[in-house]
Amino acid sequence: MTITYEWRGGFDNADVNALHAEAFEHAVLPIDWLAQVRRHSLGWVCARRGGALVGFVNVAWDGGVHAFVLDTMVVRDLRRAGVGTELVAVAARGARAAHCEWLHVDFDERLRGFYFDACGFRPTEAGLIALR
Repeated sequence: MTITYEWRGGFDNADVNALHAEAFEHAVLPIDWLAQVRRHSLGWVCARRGGALVGFVNVAWDGGVHAFVLDTMVVRDLRRAGVGTELVAVAARGARAAHCEWLHVDFDERLRGFYFDACGFRPTEAGLIALR
């Protein structure tokens, strides 16, 4: 079945909450994703197969030229099938169309190959303060 990708596509909070729980291995939480992305995001990408949400990525931004990939998630049975790579590609096109100059991402070490090799990010110097 074909997978479709939509920049700023419609979604239900319950679907994204279930996908997030599966992708990040935690209990389903009652997050209001719609309010969150409307308030803080340049856009987001929904991947659907037969109407079902199978992937999602959020693109936050600073209101200027910097966009940030957050929460790239794909259902378990479609991982390593190119869905995540296409989610990020659509996100990059959306950020570029909004005149952003940079697309940032941070990630766990186990995702290095995905972001650097599959998605085309390059390593940069960055800093981090753990707040918890």
